[in-house]
Amino acid sequence: MRTCLVVDDSSVIRKVARRILEGLDFQIVEAEDGEKALDICKRGLPDAVLLDWNMPVMDGYEFLGNLRRLPGGDQPKVVFCTTENDVAHIARALHAGANEYIMKPFDKDIVTAKFQEVGLI
Repeated sequence: MRTCLVVDDSSVIRKVARRILEGLDFQIVEAEDGEKALDICKRGLPDAVLLDWNMPVMDGYEFLGNLRRLPGGDQPKVVFCTTENDVAHIARALHAGANEYIMKPFDKDIVTAKFQEVGLI
């Protein structure tokens, strides 16, 4: 079964994402900040990461840079999921190695479409 790491400081967002992604046959691992997410990735890389931008301890952008430097860290498909909607943020995320970008709030159709675009489903 494919795994998706959901990284968001909001437990509500993690819960909503979990329900959607489990419905798409993903096993879910959760982290509330980038530092915890990076620790999880060091133990075993997920197939996908649904990643918030603004979090305490380590934000999504810093996490992404660290993930991509890990051995095999170029493999997980990373989908940023954030309220940051200006072109500069989107370009910065994609340049740092994100595969796609979702705006909050999101729903099942949006997540499904983006995960299809990056070849996860």
